[in-house]
Amino acid sequence: MGSIAEHGIKEPLEGVEVGGQRVLLNGFKRQRCARKLGIDSVPYASLGQDEPAGIVTLLRMAHDKSLSVLEQAAFIDELQQARNRSVAQIAEELSRSKSWVSLRLGLIGEMSAEVREKLFAGAFPVYAYMYILRPYMRINGRVKEVERFVLALSGKGLSVREIEFLAQGYFRGPASCREEILQGKVALPLARMKEGPSGAEACGEFARAMLRDLEQTHTGMLRVVGKSEDERLESGSFHAQSHLLTAGILSREPTFLAAVRRLHDRGRPA
Repeated sequence: MGSIAEHGIKEPLEGVEVGGQRVLLNGFKRQRCARKLGIDSVPYASLGQDEPAGIVTLLRMAHDKSLSVLEQAAFIDELQQARNRSVAQIAEELSRSKSWVSLRLGLIGEMSAEVREKLFAGAFPVYAYMYILRPYMRINGRVKEVERFVLALSGKGLSVREIEFLAQGYFRGPASCREEILQGKVALPLARMKEGPSGAEACGEFARAMLRDLEQTHTGMLRVVGKSEDERLESGSFHAQSHLLTAGILSREPTFLAAVRRLHDRGRPA
């Protein structure tokens, strides 16, 4: 908003002309900023007079645009419904792979209308949904639980880090913590969880380091699950290196899980 107030909107909004009206496809944030600043006229570029064709043009230009994965998914879903095309047909039209299209259709398909509304309205961070919450859906099949979590925390202005803390308490903590979060009482759960992973004064340096290792391991596991199917992981160099790393991880799986189980059992209340 500060940049627009000082320099105006440099890159035009994009849309299509349908029935004598302009239908905006790209530039919603710039439009909202302009309205708040009282700017009545903004630069605009037409992508034609057909909405599906305009969506295709916009997605084909997405190499150089800042469309998020979620925005791409919504456009592809709209395109599929408007033209009743198969995944293969859409992939060919967009010059993309079928897995690229399927990944995005799957993302939008697993999302309820309520969650979709909150994400597109900016009431809940897209990054937090993509890389913190979706792994819980895959691991535990807890789609409804994720929906309740998103709706409970939407519009509260929480950071991605705070949402990550609360997700750990909601999905892995006691029922009392889950109830507090669902009721919107997030101050106490946040305070408790921020104290726990960072180490209390009663813990020695070795114990605090171990807590940091456990926290980083947990965070890393969620990120790997969330990012593992991303189409950007396609280069031969990446696959060559990831193959070596995953082989090392898998070879240590029994020993690692046994150590985690023993540590978990030692921490059970007497």
